[in-house]
Amino acid sequence: MALQKLSALEIAQYMPSLQLWHFDAKLGLITREFVLLDFLRAFEFMTQIAIEAESHNHHPEWRNVYNKVTITWTTHDVQGLSMNDIELAHICDAIFERC
Repeated sequence: MALQKLSALEIAQYMPSLQLWHFDAKLGLITREFVLLDFLRAFEFMTQIAIEAESHNHHPEWRNVYNKVTITWTTHDVQGLSMNDIELAHICDAIFERC
């Protein structure tokens, strides 16, 4: 099944389960900042995300400054959000909970 861009209604249904993520309708993306204890823990967190992203063949846009990691998910192929973005945002949340 090919990737599909989520509709506004679908996004509205999924966003309550991603309460700490910000949805930008204009850019078609979701973003969250994660704050960890220190740089080492931030890097470990990013490494775990990288492994998951690679296994899903879907990669984030991200930024790291010391203990803060900002992650953005969007699907360029559909010019907006897809289920890949929603799933990987949930994975990020789950990994963060274990850090």
